[in-house]
Amino acid sequence: MEEKRYRKNKWTFGLGTIGRDMVYSLISMYLLVYLTEVVNLSDSVLASISVIILCARVFDALNDPVMGVIVDNTRTRWGKFKPWILFGALTSGIFTILLFTDFKLTGTGYIVLFAFLYVFWGMAFTTNDISYWSMMPTLSTDQKEREKIGALARIFANVGLFAVVVGIIPITRLLSGTSNGETTPRGYFLFAIIVVAVMWAGQCITLFGVRERRGMYKQEEHTGLKGMVRALFKNDQLLFTAISMLLFMIGYVTTTSFGVYFFKYAYHDEDMYSMFALVLGVSQILALAVFPLFSKRFTRRTLYTIATAMVVGGYILFFFSPMNMIPIGIAGLLLFFGEAFIQLLMLMFLADSIEYGQWKLGKRNESVTFAIQPFINKGGGAIGSFIVAQTVIFSGINSAKTMYDVSADGLLILKLAMFALPLICIVAGYVVYMLKFKIDKTFYDRILSELKARGDINEQA
Repeated sequence: MEEKRYRKNKWTFGLGTIGRDMVYSLISMYLLVYLTEVVNLSDSVLASISVIILCARVFDALNDPVMGVIVDNTRTRWGKFKPWILFGALTSGIFTILLFTDFKLTGTGYIVLFAFLYVFWGMAFTTNDISYWSMMPTLSTDQKEREKIGALARIFANVGLFAVVVGIIPITRLLSGTSNGETTPRGYFLFAIIVVAVMWAGQCITLFGVRERRGMYKQEEHTGLKGMVRALFKNDQLLFTAISMLLFMIGYVTTTSFGVYFFKYAYHDEDMYSMFALVLGVSQILALAVFPLFSKRFTRRTLYTIATAMVVGGYILFFFSPMNMIPIGIAGLLLFFGEAFIQLLMLMFLADSIEYGQWKLGKRNESVTFAIQPFINKGGGAIGSFIVAQTVIFSGINSAKTMYDVSADGLLILKLAMFALPLICIVAGYVVYMLKFKIDKTFYDRILSELKARGDINEQA
């Protein structure tokens, strides 16, 4: 019975990530592409939009722990996670479609409308994101089972991500319905509707399929703002994980957000972007699929070191590579295989810090703890998007009339922002982890044993 519930939860939880990551990827990676390459905003309007994105994501990120408190304090017949998963999925889907709707506005009018829609999209997606991922640690306390649940969820998330990455150019062109193959706002609008429909379908699978073990953990008192601050800042392992995750996400989002620009203005063949992304998507999904096999033979610390070495090698090769798909492809495989491992490891570090916080502080706060993940994603995404927006302005890409109009200096600026800066951030995140993170398997087993002895965890529930 227990094994059957574990298998069902693993699959129904994982399937819910496909559409979620399609929506998030569409906004985080291609909203700027839509604004610069399809809507063709002027440099001045784009500069204002980039500041709005930065400020909105920072503002929304600061609200994430508050949302975590709200979820942790929720008591309903459907549990504390599912009502917010449903509400967040519905509202973020609506705002996603509106962000890609052509309201025929320009200048100040467009800036004001964009600011309104973008802020509320972020708040809506946060509602879903925090409640969704904070459900995961409640499905099992076993590290290996968590790795399998997390790995499958990340596999499906990457299926969604790369479905967007691979399909964004050909599908939006097709949906645009133009005779010359030009992409129009209509193409992106219809694509957004499709992506949102997939998200809603996937979230229904999670909502109706996952069965939580609500009696496993003792009933906690309501968490107030003071308790939220304590849960975040007194949990040193959570803080170090957050710093490491933030540095990684800045590097990851910055690099991936430059993809279309790199293949259009440096490689001079925008169509190769989809083919390149398909290969990388397969490699990243493969990395997540084999992760449980590697985790049986190597410690998480060793896996993080191997993954970081692959990322460093990939960045260096990519930066110095000629415009030839063989070395570029090899560089991409190294880069994204390593980054897939790091993403999953970060998720496990975050999950383990929940029990650490419960052990150290005497109170379990899943949602407050997992509020760090959207906080990091938004913070990293905000900084990454700001870097991309400023780079396309100062490199001359945004004002270029054709793919050949960007100077050699402009292309160097693009490559430095796409490869050198992210590499520094990712390596810095690895150093923080190596110096400060101390929850290995032995320590975690000790934490779990003491929590059971205290009556804080009842695995028979």
